[in-house]
Amino acid sequence: MRFMSAPEHVLDALRPHPALDALAGEPGVYVVGGAVRDALLGRVAHELDVLVEGDATAVARRVAERLGGTATIHERFGTATVRAAGHAFDLVSARTERYPRPGALPDVRLGASAREDLARRDFTVNAIAVRADDGGLVAHERALEDLGAGVLRVLHDGSFRDDPTRLLRGARYAGRLGFAVDPETDALWDAAVRDGALGTVTGSRLGEELRLLAREPQPAALQALERHGLHRALVHPAMDVDPDLIARALALADGRADLTALAATLRAVPREELAGALDRLEFPAPERDLVVAAAAAPPVCAAGDDDLWAALRRLPPEAVAVAGAAGDDAAARRWLTDVRHRRLTITGDDLVAAGLRGPAVGAGLERAMVALLRGEAGDREAQIAAALS
Repeated sequence: MRFMSAPEHVLDALRPHPALDALAGEPGVYVVGGAVRDALLGRVAHELDVLVEGDATAVARRVAERLGGTATIHERFGTATVRAAGHAFDLVSARTERYPRPGALPDVRLGASAREDLARRDFTVNAIAVRADDGGLVAHERALEDLGAGVLRVLHDGSFRDDPTRLLRGARYAGRLGFAVDPETDALWDAAVRDGALGTVTGSRLGEELRLLAREPQPAALQALERHGLHRALVHPAMDVDPDLIARALALADGRADLTALAATLRAVPREELAGALDRLEFPAPERDLVVAAAAAPPVCAAGDDDLWAALRRLPPEAVAVAGAAGDDAAARRWLTDVRHRRLTITGDDLVAAGLRGPAVGAGLERAMVALLRGEAGDREAQIAAALS
């Protein structure tokens, strides 16, 4: 068994979160899902999700008042978010769900019990709840067994058909927790990918899940995304998860590690096709452009400081990390840690005072920088001379 916390002590493991004391005395209130799973595994629970048998919005208002915080209420959906004492947590009214068609958002019926609500969860290991008042556990019939064995299992055969984003969540959990996929769930996973289940989901939902997966420990999460070709069905047929390349890129990463890791899997995708794929997944434009630049950057070659400056100065650090992993990582590291931080003593104003105008000023500064990097212009006078030469 993988349990590191006894089930009866889960509430104690969650106690440092301020919401627990504020929820005291509220009937029919449970902590549910990932926080309970992580507490049972002896992991730190970073996010707290609260399930309410009844009106979650009313509970949220009372808890926010006790904590001196604020509650954002969504009456229509029976949900709320409380922000207080540097924490944020969600409260949801217990519900059942029905999917009108594959990949659609579910029709929701409020007024369910906690046990009924657990039946709508993605995997058994997330279908566990602990009552906030006495620590009593409510769990899916296979949940504790699967958690102890380190197994990911869907709750029913139609799970991936109803909500194909569960495929990406499965990869995320497999990478983070190191869990194996149950053989029957694995067969359903394979069938869902082959049958084009991802095509029933909006690109925005898939893109959001992919960005969450990229933030997980790497390369494990991206490797888990390879299961049954899910990565290629999701992004592009040329996507290739090379764990060594990802690890080398992350060792150089100076910026967005998540986008660096993702870009390292996309180097074989033509630039225009990659931009289109990320647009389909509704990546924010700055993130799309950064991933495309990093994936398309040519490998870094061993070179002098001036040549590195010429080749890399317009690339974001994420692109240099990926290009360095694909080429000379020592040269890339030298650029990232040293060369790109060197600065001239002179400015454009000095060159204007010396008689240069317009584009000639920028060209002069470039000449001065090259001379500096070659060790030929270490002081102000030498840099001005190089700029004017």
